[in-house]
Amino acid sequence: MWNYNYYVYITTNHDKTVLYIGVTNDLNRRLYEHREHKGTGKSFTAKYYCYNLVYYEHFSKIEYAIEREKEIKKWRREKKNALIKATNPDWKFLNNEIDK
Repeated sequence: MWNYNYYVYITTNHDKTVLYIGVTNDLNRRLYEHREHKGTGKSFTAKYYCYNLVYYEHFSKIEYAIEREKEIKKWRREKKNALIKATNPDWKFLNNEIDK
């Protein structure tokens, strides 16, 4: 069986006032894309400067990753904050801590 990598991730802006939830098969590439498009206003993450990674989960099946992304997107902000704090209590930006 093939070993696939999919990620559900949450990014935020510098002030941690906006959250973006996404899914990808290449977390490093996706974070780079968010950062490169900051301020262009062509997407949500670009418009609100959401390129700082604060949370991610790994999945081996895309179906599970998409299901989890949809689940988290439905949550209120307080529940999303609690999810982040459970593994990243200081809301550190994790961009440099993931495998390159």
